[in-house]
Amino acid sequence: MDGLAFSMKRIIILTLLVSTLITACQSDSRVIPTLTSTPTLTSAQLIPTPRIKSSPIPQATSTESAAATVIATDTLSVPSTPGLTETLENITAALETPIAGSDDWMELPVIPNINPDISEIYDRGQLLGNDPGAFSIFGDCQSRPDEFFGIYETDPLVYDALAPELQETVDNFTGSFDRESPTSQDGTTPGGLLWTEWHQGQFGCGAAETPVDCELRIHRPSFVLIQIGTHFESRNTEYLRAIINQLLEEGVVPILATKADNRELDNRINRDMALLAAEYDLPLWNFWSALSGLVGRGLVVKEGREDQGAVYLNAEAAELHRMTGLIMLDAVWRAATGQ
Repeated sequence: MDGLAFSMKRIIILTLLVSTLITACQSDSRVIPTLTSTPTLTSAQLIPTPRIKSSPIPQATSTESAAATVIATDTLSVPSTPGLTETLENITAALETPIAGSDDWMELPVIPNINPDISEIYDRGQLLGNDPGAFSIFGDCQSRPDEFFGIYETDPLVYDALAPELQETVDNFTGSFDRESPTSQDGTTPGGLLWTEWHQGQFGCGAAETPVDCELRIHRPSFVLIQIGTHFESRNTEYLRAIINQLLEEGVVPILATKADNRELDNRINRDMALLAAEYDLPLWNFWSALSGLVGRGLVVKEGREDQGAVYLNAEAAELHRMTGLIMLDAVWRAATGQ
C-alpha cells in the first residue's frame, strides 16, 4: 500500500467516482450474431456476483485519511474549464464492493485505490511479449481519437498543461492515444468485439479473427480500457466475461469503466461493469460519477441523431472524460509497474 499511496499522491487520487461510449453512436444496422464459442453460463452467472477473489483492495490508514478523502498535489494541472475543478473535488471517495442488483456502484470513486496485485497480470504479459508502451481501447464512437484521447498527441498546448507525471504517462504510451483500431468504432458492443465480421477486414485483421484477436496481435497492448456504452444485448455479462478472460490469458490488464448515460433506463450496464470489476479484482474507472456536478450530467442530443436522446458529451463533460481517463490510466500503469 505504501508504494501505491505514494504513486497516487504524486498526481492525485481525485475523490471522484464504458464509459460514455454509446452504442447510440451506431452508424449502421449490422446484426451481431450470438456468441457460440464460450460456455453457456448458469442463470446465476448472467448477473455478476460480488467479489469471489480473496485479494483485498488496500484501504487507507488513519494517517492517510486526508489524502484518501481529497488527495491533491501541487503538481497536477487541472484544465481551467469553469466548474471542472470544483466538480473533481466534490465527488465522494468511498470504496466498497457493490451488491448484485443494487445501485451501490454509484457511490464508488471515479478513481479507486488500485490493487497492486494487477502487477502479476502485467508481468505475465511482459513475458508473453506485450508492449509496455501500448494500451488499447475497447469502445464505440466516443472512444475514438478525435472524441477522446487523441488530443494528448496532437495538441502541444494540451500536453504542456498536464502535470509532469501525466506528461510522463503520455510519453510512455505515445502511439496509442491517436490511433484508430478495430476495437474502437461506431456502434461497438461486447458482442461486436467477439464477432469476426465486425472489423470488416480492415486494420489488417484476418477473416478468422475477432476485433479483440486482431487488436491484441497488431498492437500488443499491456493495458485495455473497456468503456463500451449503451446497447441492448441480452448476454452482456457473458460477452464481457469472455473478453476479460481472453485479456487475462494474454497478460493484458483490463481497466473497466462506467458510462455517462442511462439510456437502458435501469443502469444495468454500469452495474454489471462494477460487479465484474469486483468479481475479477480489476480497476474500475467510474466515469458516471464524475458527471454528477454538471447540469444535465453534461449530456446533450446530437444533431442528426435526435432519436438517440441526450447521450453525447458536451464540451465540459468531454474534458472530464479525457482528464479522468488519463488519470486512471496513469494510476493503473504505475500500480502495475510498481512505481
